[in-house]
Amino acid sequence: MNPGLIKTYGADGAIPARAIVKAGSAAGKMAAASAATDAIFGVNERLDAADGELVDIVHTGIVEVVCGGNLAYGDFFTSDANGRAIKAAPGAGVNMSVAGRILEAGVPGDIVRGLLIITQIQG
Repeated sequence: MNPGLIKTYGADGAIPARAIVKAGSAAGKMAAASAATDAIFGVNERLDAADGELVDIVHTGIVEVVCGGNLAYGDFFTSDANGRAIKAAPGAGVNMSVAGRILEAGVPGDIVRGLLIITQIQG
């Protein structure tokens, strides 16, 4: 990993290690992302966090994520229902939140590197 900006937040619910995260219920809180339409803010570092615990979130740089689907080098990635990385492939005219681009191929359960480029794309 080559993380850039890392900030500490309160966990809004359990956040697994290497999970993609979204804005929590209030300022200063983050939650595990659960959909490709969530407002993605970054990726949890390498430790699980329980509800209310402090959690370090990476906002920029190269991170490790857990694959929730098959990913190829260069794919845009977003979150599945469990904060795992899946290929971002929006339908025509559909907006989708993107966490970044995958830097190595992986299959479900693999830990792979990704470059954080938090944005939205449209199919």
